[in-house]
Amino acid sequence: MVGVAAVLAVAVLVALLLVWRAQPSAEAAPAVHRSLPASAEGSGVTPTAATTATTAAAGPTTEVVVHVVGAVHHPGLVRLPAGSRVADAVRAAGGTTASARPASVNLARLLVDGEQLVVQRRGSAPLVAAPGPPGAVGSAGATPAPSAPVDLNSATLEALDGLPGIGPVLAQRILDWRTAHGRFSSVDELGEVSGIGEATLADLRPVVTV
Repeated sequence: MVGVAAVLAVAVLVALLLVWRAQPSAEAAPAVHRSLPASAEGSGVTPTAATTATTAAAGPTTEVVVHVVGAVHHPGLVRLPAGSRVADAVRAAGGTTASARPASVNLARLLVDGEQLVVQRRGSAPLVAAPGPPGAVGSAGATPAPSAPVDLNSATLEALDGLPGIGPVLAQRILDWRTAHGRFSSVDELGEVSGIGEATLADLRPVVTV
């Protein structure tokens, strides 16, 4: 009887040991701390989603800032809605003065944020706009002024075409006049070329020579 009881006791102990080892571990999982924007706390929005929503709400730039100088009544910085044109910037600067050369600006061109617009004056050496951001035309869309006076007696069609107020048609007429008369003896003889009036001649005097 004692042997049977001992065997039963051992069997019970083995059974209890097996049951104890089969129980799952009760170790607590480490806590995870996430930093959420105040607007996202308690809303179920993840950090990535909250950031995306904030960026989308910011939207594109809604205004442009340009520097208007030259023959305008109130030169300086002007702020305009994005999508505005050169005409809007000139108007915001008080409009052009009586000495302005209207052909020096392209009033229909779209503005570029950070650019400088130069409205040229009649009879003065053309101004060149200061460097601006990529995409800015400068001088309000005018043709860049030549770096040195253009010799009327040796200039090519391309060189004459680059002069203020002179397009390909007038450039060809200047060449035709030179062919017919041999050479220019003075800059004022440009006034004999059909299509070149006093205003255009005044713009050309500082940038051409003979």
